[in-house]
Amino acid sequence: MNTGMVRLNITLPLSISKELNQFSGPRKRSKFIAEAITYRINQLKKKKMEGLLAEGYKATKDETLEIAKAFEVIDLGTWDEY
Repeated sequence: MNTGMVRLNITLPLSISKELNQFSGPRKRSKFIAEAITYRINQLKKKKMEGLLAEGYKATKDETLEIAKAFEVIDLGTWDEY
């Protein structure tokens, strides 16, 4: 984790500021905000990655089906019959 710090001047609605003070405790707002932002950024990264994966799966769907079909005979041929 980067230990460098930067001071920001942000504007929040009064209601959010009051809730922040209730949940963060005195003199711990910066840590609370940093954790909240980190959490949200991770959510957005995950959503972006899921979108990229879905896009990749769709783009290679036909190729994947062809490969599966090519090995179908081998796969089914090795199964025991019951």
